[in-house]
Amino acid sequence: MARFIPKPTIIKAAGNMPKEIAEYVGNVNTDSSDISIAKMTSPEGWVEPGQTPGFTEYTIVLKGLLRAECHDRAYDIRAGEAIRIGPDEWVRYSSPHPGGAEYIAVCLPAFSPDTVRRDE
Repeated sequence: MARFIPKPTIIKAAGNMPKEIAEYVGNVNTDSSDISIAKMTSPEGWVEPGQTPGFTEYTIVLKGLLRAECHDRAYDIRAGEAIRIGPDEWVRYSSPHPGGAEYIAVCLPAFSPDTVRRDE
């Protein structure tokens, strides 16, 4: 059965400055634990703590540049590009370039504070 989702829920993000997370589908907005879909807007200079999530995250950059630092290297993902971070892979996201970044994040299973496992 179809389910109309009239608006996202805005969620507070981790990091050194405010970043907007607009969750359309997930644990908070739709009580969905199997998948989360959110639009992120991060300002220039934003950096979040490293994490080793227990889910797979697919990220598609819509505007700007998002950096994903992994153990093997750093990836600069630009508008129109995407990255997949598998479960139990360490990553730290940031938006170091002017204008910040806008991107869509899809997590399988859904993002959860209990499974993101942020660095101390």
